[in-house]
Amino acid sequence: MDVSKIDAMLAQLQTGAALAAGKPASAIAGAHGGGGEGMGVDFTTVFRKSLDQVNNIQQHAAKLARDFELGAPDANLTEAMISMQKASISFQYTLQVRNKMVSAYQDIMNMPV
Repeated sequence: MDVSKIDAMLAQLQTGAALAAGKPASAIAGAHGGGGEGMGVDFTTVFRKSLDQVNNIQQHAAKLARDFELGAPDANLTEAMISMQKASISFQYTLQVRNKMVSAYQDIMNMPV
């Protein structure tokens, strides 16, 4: 079974989550470890971490928006709006990955045995 497409999709998900979290490009490149050969990657762990990152981004954006709405003295509209857009993009990206995974699962289940 060729899992290279799944590995590529996981790498894209990790990169998108890292970019949305504001991590530098060098940290993203180091996280993939080169070719990925011989590395034991647990799909459940990777997917859960990615979902947790998206959740944290959304909670941070909601907090910034709430602080601005309540008139907190250190609230910044620009930062709140950018954070909300990052949260929206990361959610949409996660949704698309989920759709691809469901599609792949359905394709596998429809294969003749």
